Amino acid sequence: MIRKAKAVWRGTGRAGYGDLSTDSGVLAKTPYSFRSRFENEKGTNPEELIAAAHAGCFTMALAFALQGAGYTPTELSTEVAVSLDPEGQGFRISRSALTLRANVPNLDPSTFAQIAKDAEQNCPVSKVLKAEITLDAKLV
Repeated sequence: MIRKAKAVWRGTGRAGYGDLSTDSGVLAKTPYSFRSRFENEKGTNPEELIAAAHAGCFTMALAFALQGAGYTPTELSTEVAVSLDPEGQGFRISRSALTLRANVPNLDPSTFAQIAKDAEQNCPVSKVLKAEITLDAKLV
């Protein structure tokens, strides 16, 4: 399975602007810029998208894990806060903090903690920073 997204940027890093699109069309020329990343201008940013991806991936992985263990959640609500911190001349994503609130009938806290930890460690987005990264770069 391969999923695709596209970024187009115009101008310099600080004064420029860009847009993001996905093959599914969920993002279609969605604006992003220095101001939407480092200030509060309307638009998205990579960290927000990583937070959404992590929240969605983890929560779905947890639902599958609970189902496999014989539990049916009434609701799983996950908020993710991704931290972008200075590093050298640039930045790095230093943390992805998941906050989960779950309503799962007949599940004891110890079993819940174990299943949630396993889902956190094994959802694909949790593993993404350990993935192989390839680059095919060409000037056109």
